[in-house]
Amino acid sequence: MIRKQTPLVLLPAMGCDGQLWARQVVDLGNVAHPELGDLTADDTLAAMAARVLAHAPPRIAVAGVSLGGYVALEMIRQAPERIERVALFATRATMQMRPRTVTEQGLLAIAPHADPLLTPILTGPVQAMAERVGTEVFERQQRALLERPNIGPAIAAVRMPTLIAVGNRDRICLPDDAQALADRIPGAHFHVLSNCGHLAPMERPGEVTMLLRNWLRTRN
Repeated sequence: MIRKQTPLVLLPAMGCDGQLWARQVVDLGNVAHPELGDLTADDTLAAMAARVLAHAPPRIAVAGVSLGGYVALEMIRQAPERIERVALFATRATMQMRPRTVTEQGLLAIAPHADPLLTPILTGPVQAMAERVGTEVFERQQRALLERPNIGPAIAAVRMPTLIAVGNRDRICLPDDAQALADRIPGAHFHVLSNCGHLAPMERPGEVTMLLRNWLRTRN
């Protein structure tokens, strides 16, 4: 059974804000207590993770997208006893080069959908988030990713129910990258979202909510 009002910390991707998780905040409100972690004030993953932990309840579930996924792993490295379960979207286990501007990040984040009518629907909200977050925060977040340490020890510390998901059209974290991460975590559930790019909670909100509901039901 799901424990009502499970504390659920949602961590956004680089250049994104709470709008990324807006549907899940509403749709999971009857089974969890969602709150957004602040990834805007620091320029290292360690500091971001420490800030989120300092403002979170003693025991939490954590879900993150891209940058948020790496922060979630760092939270597990810092305080594994506080993390009940973790969901990692568009997260990989190795270093990679990152886009250099907010615009480039937004363009790469949007999947090249076969239906051209879908692209404007995604483009507007993504650009709006980038504008709200701003260049200064984006640059801090970019430094945190480019300078992140070896996250192997953090991955090795994952011993809780784990969901790893990726869009089949993600151009930043390829499905094979996410699969490689899942292969390193015992018992991880791996899922590929169809017709989806880098920002799954916004692009496939219903499917992401379903995945998170099932993940919340997984026994420790």
